[in-house]
Amino acid sequence: MILYALNQYYNLLREDPDADVPEYGFGRQGVHFCLTLDQQGQLVGKPLDLRDEKGRARRIEVPGPVVRASGVASNFAWDNTGYVLGADDKGKPERTTQTHEAFKKKTMAVLEGVEDEGARSLLAFLEMWEPGQAEALHGWEEIIGWNIVFQLDGEPGFLHDRPAFRKAWCNHCAAAEGGDTAMCLVTGEQAPIPSTHAKIKGVPGAQTAGASIISFNFDAAISFGKKQNRNAPVSELAAFAYTTALNHLLAPNSNHKVQVGDTTIVFWSDGPGEAHTLFAFGMGAKKAEDEALINRLESYLSTISKGKYPQELGREDVPFYVLGLSPNAARISVRFWHVTTVGDMAENLGKHYRALTLQRRFDADPEHPTPWQLLRELAPQRDSKNISPLLSGQLLRAITHNQPYPQTLLSAVLGRIRADREINYLRAAIIKAFLVRNRNQEIHMTLDTTNTDIGYRLGRLFAIVERIQEEAIPGANATVRDRFFSSAAATPGRSFPIILKNAQHGLAKIRKDKPGWAVTLEKQIQDIIGGIDASTGFPASMSSEKQGMFILGYYQQRQDFFTKKDNKTED
Repeated sequence: MILYALNQYYNLLREDPDADVPEYGFGRQGVHFCLTLDQQGQLVGKPLDLRDEKGRARRIEVPGPVVRASGVASNFAWDNTGYVLGADDKGKPERTTQTHEAFKKKTMAVLEGVEDEGARSLLAFLEMWEPGQAEALHGWEEIIGWNIVFQLDGEPGFLHDRPAFRKAWCNHCAAAEGGDTAMCLVTGEQAPIPSTHAKIKGVPGAQTAGASIISFNFDAAISFGKKQNRNAPVSELAAFAYTTALNHLLAPNSNHKVQVGDTTIVFWSDGPGEAHTLFAFGMGAKKAEDEALINRLESYLSTISKGKYPQELGREDVPFYVLGLSPNAARISVRFWHVTTVGDMAENLGKHYRALTLQRRFDADPEHPTPWQLLRELAPQRDSKNISPLLSGQLLRAITHNQPYPQTLLSAVLGRIRADREINYLRAAIIKAFLVRNRNQEIHMTLDTTNTDIGYRLGRLFAIVERIQEEAIPGANATVRDRFFSSAAATPGRSFPIILKNAQHGLAKIRKDKPGWAVTLEKQIQDIIGGIDASTGFPASMSSEKQGMFILGYYQQRQDFFTKKDNKTED
């Protein structure tokens, strides 16, 4: 299903004039330098530097490229200096000689009988070229080892882009398809089956040269005499289509991908609209610099969070695809795969953000926190390198599939709060979202004095006691939160008698300067304690869910203290 969807997406891209995806037999590759030839095949001028100001190669469309393992396999009309010029810095002269001969052989085979000035020039160059001449090239120290293309002096474009070169290469590819044939798993047609597929690039953590999403390269994978990718027969054309489409989605400046932890998510739809842009924005892709676009996307998130659908996203019934990928040595693991519609995608994203909705502590807090921001909040030292790969995959699956959040999400946030005793907006929002979706808890966005949940009530009570200490002993070295927060949330029966006894001393000090405020605080305490069953008293222990409610009650009560009220009395 994944390969079929990617194959279909490639066909859609080929129909889009703005997509700029290569046709069958070609691919995009980073190229660093260009050599200029005259019509007699002589080098003229200095090598042209194609790199940008940061030294990065220019990605251009080239024939191929071939898939290399450890053997010698040459590209046509371009390659690295070891193949093109027979000179490199790898210290293996015999192998370099072999690679150069492979380049000459491939070029001569493809261009045989081609009537074109550029073809004659390149063939003449290869006939005359001696590898020892490479060191005389201007700037050879920078060129050695990098990819090289050719151009004809006085003519625009590269040699491999000339119509005669492209036609000759397509004919060569068609002639080379005469290998084993089988029914393609993607198209259902009888067609030649390649032994390997093009590499997938752009998945952080995978090999920089690219990794495989389909691969069989060990003896145990030989089945009924079929080796390598012939175990999963995909035709030459379908293999090219799915790898090209996936590499297009993973391209450096693509707005169809987002990175969360070690998981790279790519997504696309089968129709026009801003669905993929909204999904990228909501999942935390790089924020747009266009202020108007940011405002529009924020408006979309607010709309779907209210359960409504913005028509600008396109037709609701258009298919929408989400693919999660993770690095795994020389291969790429599929973390998750989800097929839905644009309408369901918007609904699922909206339900996630609706579950997270909570009064923010500061105006700078994100109204729609991304999965990356949530996961970073749960990582030790808030270092994204410490984000749990397992938790990130589980969270993303829950969001995209509208499934319950993983239990490890609640465990992680409780663990971080126990470790550093910090309760902030993001952590409270995570707890609220978990309890709303997984336990069907009804939790308001702001303080709810009618909530009778014992965990919520005790959290509020703890916040009031902490407020009393702040008023009575400003700047205390060891606060009640430092000493008792974790134990009060987990074993309130042991902690609260001590906490409340100390609070009475604090109230006595407040009465001297702010008697009205002391009465207000004491009344709040009595209202909460009065709602606790006297026959059972404070619970001996509380479950993780009740501890989550404790933290929410604490957070919202603290927020209420610092929310301006016209009738609030503190004197």
